[in-house]
Amino acid sequence: MTNLPESVLDIAKSVRAGNCTATEVLQRSLDRIDTAQPTLGAFENIRAETAVTMAASVDTAITNGQDPGPLAGVPIAIKDCIATEGEPMTCGSRILEGYVSPFDATVIERLKDAGAVLLGRTRCDEFAMGSSTEHCASGPVANPWSTDHVPGGSSGGSAAAVAASLVPASIGTDTGGSIRQPAALCGITGFKPSQGRVPRYGQVSFAPSMDQIGPFTRTAADAAAIMDVIAGEDARDATSASDPLGDVQLDTHLNGLRIGIAREHLSDDNHPEVNDAVARAAETAASLGADIVDVSLSTTELGIACYYVIGPAEASSNLARFDGVRYGNRATDSSSLNDMYERSRTEGFGEEVRRRIMLGTWVLSAGYYDAYYNQALKVRRLIHDEFAQCFASVDLLLGPTTASPAFKLGEMADPMSMYLCDRYTVTANIAGICGCSIPFGTTQTDGVTLPIGVQLLGPVLGDATVLRCAHAMQTATDHHTSRPPNYSTV
Repeated sequence: MTNLPESVLDIAKSVRAGNCTATEVLQRSLDRIDTAQPTLGAFENIRAETAVTMAASVDTAITNGQDPGPLAGVPIAIKDCIATEGEPMTCGSRILEGYVSPFDATVIERLKDAGAVLLGRTRCDEFAMGSSTEHCASGPVANPWSTDHVPGGSSGGSAAAVAASLVPASIGTDTGGSIRQPAALCGITGFKPSQGRVPRYGQVSFAPSMDQIGPFTRTAADAAAIMDVIAGEDARDATSASDPLGDVQLDTHLNGLRIGIAREHLSDDNHPEVNDAVARAAETAASLGADIVDVSLSTTELGIACYYVIGPAEASSNLARFDGVRYGNRATDSSSLNDMYERSRTEGFGEEVRRRIMLGTWVLSAGYYDAYYNQALKVRRLIHDEFAQCFASVDLLLGPTTASPAFKLGEMADPMSMYLCDRYTVTANIAGICGCSIPFGTTQTDGVTLPIGVQLLGPVLGDATVLRCAHAMQTATDHHTSRPPNYSTV
């Protein structure tokens, strides 16, 4: 099985042509997971029997001359906050222990209809609140490049699974950078669609005005193939966009494209190698025909403060449903209904989730609503408008995904330090725009090789242009071919 194809597009093409079977491709992933899971902890659960049945169904369809779909036989892992019928869903939290979803999320339905093989659910920060995947009830996830380092978060399990070649693609969610940041720290491609581009029906909400579902892959071409399946309007999600994604033109040139670089994203606080990666990425884009210009995003410094008012406020409301009454963990030694609520939520929620619920409840309370939440909404409009003004003069923005490579597990004990890791990603969610992190080199830190990512941002519903640019840059470079040392030949 060593000669089996590795990419999403190549696997689907080979399976559909009968050059290999979906069962063979799945078994390779299961073997790799069996070897790597004890070290990485990327998966919350592995649904081998279900996946074997799905793969066999694809093979049967091909044998019978039927078309199983554009993702025929592609193994895909799902972040454990997206509902899959008949499977446990914990959202990385003890409060959902024992919960089994009775329905499929829209993205799950679409992946199944496209012939994908869903083989397991990946660990994440509890309720997608975190930047390191250390806040997971089942335990942390390790970075395949160095198991002493974090994979990023909150979709760290999904990123680690692709980086370690356990699966060719995975699905994550991005509320403030939770696809792009772990993609950068794990050296893979992570795409955050425009708000509304991918339906959120079946995703457990953290902050629905900023949540978005998207893919992790090796390449932008593979991300485009996943997006072609999961994007599109859904009657069950009133926020889903009616504007179709359309065909993504995967050109090898960027002629006529104007790309801006925000000076505020090239901070002196960045590691020098991060700014160097952005400079090299700009040179690559210019060599492909793009016009590189300087721009300003002065509201960047407001992003974290704005995000940590709006996000917790929405989380406070959304997580009220987890009360120990209808499903999940329930405290059994309670003296009253209110005592049961309090004990169930205290036992079930971790420290970071409790912190954000309390913060959100506070900023929404009488006497503080206008001073904090309402003010944050005004700042949100400023951020949105500044991006709109930028995109009136440039097609895309280029900058660092993160200010540094991956940090060590346990290193960011101070919550504020952790929050600041996302200062270049949160504003995209606040404004509802799209973005893609692609690997652009590595650096040596204490004798360990760690990847660096750069970020392309596009206007609302400019997803196809972002993917086109990312693909062109990847055809001109080989950074996306780099593999973690211990997973280079799996």
